[in-house]
Amino acid sequence: MRSEPEPSCVSMRSDWSMGHPVHFKIGDLYITESESGEISNEHEVRQIETQSRRAATEDTPIKCSDIFRALPGQDKPIRTVLTKGVAGIGKTVSVQKFILDWAEGKENQDVQLIFPLPFREINLIKDKTLSLSDLLQVFFPEANKMEISSGKYKALFIFDGLDECRLPLHFKRNETLRHANKKKSVDVLLTNLIVGNLLPSALIWITSRPAAADLIPSECVHRVTEVRGLYFLFNSGFTVKLI
Repeated sequence: MRSEPEPSCVSMRSDWSMGHPVHFKIGDLYITESESGEISNEHEVRQIETQSRRAATEDTPIKCSDIFRALPGQDKPIRTVLTKGVAGIGKTVSVQKFILDWAEGKENQDVQLIFPLPFREINLIKDKTLSLSDLLQVFFPEANKMEISSGKYKALFIFDGLDECRLPLHFKRNETLRHANKKKSVDVLLTNLIVGNLLPSALIWITSRPAAADLIPSECVHRVTEVRGLYFLFNSGFTVKLI
């Protein structure tokens, strides 16, 4: 490892990071930011019906690579982003696209480490008592060589599939935790990481279907985005449009 940390991401045990990788090229990813910034728990079928009726002025298109960058007129830093979208719209693919562009040195090179942690994987250890360092080593064995809590690295934690979460996520009841090496329940670790008590300099990206989006308190979220559509071209030669 060099004195100037290079971007680093370790593959983990998940459906899209193990086995045969899917190679694709993104043609157009349509992500919007709500002006209100509120988290909607609207039913997905109702949301699909009303999308076409929304006024254009209500939405601000954002590139996938820019979700942590302030828009013109915004001066507050964006730490936590919640991206919502109906099933199959392309939330996980947008995460993959972000990581791929970063790994290839194209975007967000100020980030040194990315930890993709799908909730369905976290569910497997939800009853364990761990430190944040322990949790990372479960999925990323190389993390034990890195001083994650030192602030030496700018890290991004991606929690994909909030709707699959089986943790209680007691944001208001859980104790405050500020030490990454202190052992607590996985629920305490995650809530403190999302709130910013643990690793306040880290970026957080959460994806969710709309019905589960309100599991994260609105005061913990700095930007709410929504995936509205996605074109992607597989190497096998066919084009699929998800809307």
